[in-house]
Amino acid sequence: MRLRDVTVDDVDAYVRMRCDPVMMTELGGPLPRAGMVDKVRRDAADAAADRAWIKMIVPHAEAPDVVAGHVTIWSHETDDGPLSEIGWMVLPAFQGRGLGKRAVRALLVRARDEDRWGTVHAFPATSNGPSNGICRSLGFRYVTELDVTFADRVLRSNHWAITPRTDLAGH
Repeated sequence: MRLRDVTVDDVDAYVRMRCDPVMMTELGGPLPRAGMVDKVRRDAADAAADRAWIKMIVPHAEAPDVVAGHVTIWSHETDDGPLSEIGWMVLPAFQGRGLGKRAVRALLVRARDEDRWGTVHAFPATSNGPSNGICRSLGFRYVTELDVTFADRVLRSNHWAITPRTDLAGH
């Protein structure tokens, strides 16, 4: 598995992830296809400028055009100040192989090695067993259950946090 920056050529992968009812079950349902070109363009610009780490998951080096999903760390403002957040999606055909866990771990190790992002937060839906399992298995600390807004939808989520610099020190 390798991670590469998102590019403007990743529209199809975004459509498969964000516009599919199965993929978006835990995130309130599919998003409209109409906004995907602009979303990919903004994400590619943020990745190229190093404002966010938006990485496409490539499961096999011998098939570099095959994308299994993505993992992202970005910072955004909250009522309590800036917050670093991580999120990931793995397409159904690639689920159950550990790719999501490996991709999340790889990005957290990079955050540790570069001493960037500080404490990283994740907000998987309370009903999303696989994503909550990734948080638990990688050493995230459970903070609380809360409502989170995603794409103008309010989702019941678990709040997890990890500080790569200290929590991944021995790994």
